[in-house]
Amino acid sequence: MDKKFHFISGLPRSGSTLLSAILRQNPRFHASMSSPVGNLVGNMIGEFSAGSEFAPVITQAQRRHLLKGIFSSYYADEVHKDVIFDTNRAWCAKLPLLMDLFPDAKVIACVRDVAWVLDSLERRYRANPYENTKLFGDWSERLTVESRVETLLQRNRLVGFAWSALKEACYGEHADRLLVVDYDLLSQAPAKVLELIYQFIGETPFPHHFDGVEFDAPEFDAELGMSGLHRIRPKVEFIHRKTVLPPDVFTRCTTLNFWRNLEDSAAHVIRPSRHDVVERQVAVSPQSFQ
Repeated sequence: MDKKFHFISGLPRSGSTLLSAILRQNPRFHASMSSPVGNLVGNMIGEFSAGSEFAPVITQAQRRHLLKGIFSSYYADEVHKDVIFDTNRAWCAKLPLLMDLFPDAKVIACVRDVAWVLDSLERRYRANPYENTKLFGDWSERLTVESRVETLLQRNRLVGFAWSALKEACYGEHADRLLVVDYDLLSQAPAKVLELIYQFIGETPFPHHFDGVEFDAPEFDAELGMSGLHRIRPKVEFIHRKTVLPPDVFTRCTTLNFWRNLEDSAAHVIRPSRHDVVERQVAVSPQSFQ
């Protein structure tokens, strides 16, 4: 399959769907919401790992071919696309695998203040009062805003897992293949952020438009029991609002934003200029793109 692969990962409710909706405007690109490829890869690894009866008869080379075959098969219909962006929150925890399968691949990690991630999820929960969303396992987890926040922050749940995976990627041996993109900057200065993303992945810039962006996945969201989760507003813009989280919960969650200081990391970061953020100036981290 003669296609270039890149990956979108990071935190939930941090702009990955919005970024995909923008990138797919480029006729050379395929991008969408989270795909099942990450789960398919994980399941196949389980089938030939230690403990499986098939492990002794499948060579390392065969394992690699089988895993690459998942990508080739899943995207076989994208015959007119040169660049594939596959989205999955698990990719940040799988960088050694991705870099071996696709040595030229880059990973874009979408982030957002963790407090606002949880605020966004809480808003979607409250907007669906007649559903017991699958985000929570039982009544005790969904009982109050505090129990919901604590559940989502657990290391094996929606926000906590993505946060841990992102941290692993930022401080791992492949951190230089990672670009951290803050949702607030994407929504305030989309043109500049997209310019830097194209620079990072080594592609020719494309004239994207940011008014009339389209994406929705009602069937997927209905299955999860949280309608509107992947619906994006047509206009890319930053909207100020008051949080629905209790003040102490909001403050506690804000302390989790470790990517605001990545001096010991080789990861690339798109961050606001030191001058006036209102001017929508965007600067790149000290490390140069490779």
